[in-house]
Amino acid sequence: MLTRALDDITLADLVADATAAPSMHNAQPWQFHYTRHSRTLALRADLDRAMPEADPDTRALHVGCGAALLNLRVSAAHHGLDAVTALLPEPSAPAVLATVRLGIRPDAQGEPADEALAALHPAIRDRHTSRYPFDEQTIPEDIRAGLADAARIEGADFAFLTPIHLETVLELIRDAEGYDRGDPAREAEQEHWTRNTKTEAPVDGIPDYAFGPRDASERATTRDFAGTGVIPGRARVLFENRPQLALLSTPGDHPTDWLNAGQALERVLLTATLHQVSTSFATQPLEWPDLRWLLRDPVYGTGHAQMIIRLGYGPSGPRTPRRPLDQVLTIEP
Repeated sequence: MLTRALDDITLADLVADATAAPSMHNAQPWQFHYTRHSRTLALRADLDRAMPEADPDTRALHVGCGAALLNLRVSAAHHGLDAVTALLPEPSAPAVLATVRLGIRPDAQGEPADEALAALHPAIRDRHTSRYPFDEQTIPEDIRAGLADAARIEGADFAFLTPIHLETVLELIRDAEGYDRGDPAREAEQEHWTRNTKTEAPVDGIPDYAFGPRDASERATTRDFAGTGVIPGRARVLFENRPQLALLSTPGDHPTDWLNAGQALERVLLTATLHQVSTSFATQPLEWPDLRWLLRDPVYGTGHAQMIIRLGYGPSGPRTPRRPLDQVLTIEP
């Protein structure tokens, strides 16, 4: 790789693309530190944005940062850069989640360093979490297979739930939503990450315009960020009767696995977006240890559940705010 310096415009593009990733409650728990002389971006966990009630072991924080890392790799490929990535490179500094050394190949001539990754780049800005109803159209088998392949490339397993397993998981989601509403500390933590756009211009969290409607049947899988509160004039509509849910799992359940899960998750989401498939999450059971271990399919399931993804055809969801780059990026010579 050449030693030519990375210009600031490209660096800003890379980090802006990285921060378009989803994270729990849109907390954006990451910091990027760029060192010019080595052309290395370090991804660090912003533990001030951790959620001790719902995510005490920071598993979800790592998943969100892994998603940002995948976006960074996609953006690097789009810009014709090689990206040599190392996970948890400093055992004595576990908050340093990854380093990415960026370089320009002498024979690149503007060609993407990784064509498969570069092809995902248009989806970064189009991917949004949708808390709206999807229609009943089944996702075709070839697209389902492509999503599973996307996860497999990043070391994770992705599988749509079988009918019997789906009913079990739907019950677990509803149980977890009830647990959340009955836990004042978790309710307060969730409320801390919601934003009233009538009184503030948010740069993080879940703005009220992204809550989506309330499910008239009280069976929706998506988290209701209104909690036990009532929003005047909020619509009540019916969601899909049998949502298309998929489980993303990893062989292990350690910080490296969580980072890989985040990369696999984002690769799945970007691939789905390119196929006009909308997505959202149903993470509630993952946040309760006694429910999480029940998520695995008792017949076919293996590994450790890291994410429940709802997929379908419908509104793509609104864009949610992102922190300014000067809050997430530092640069040293």
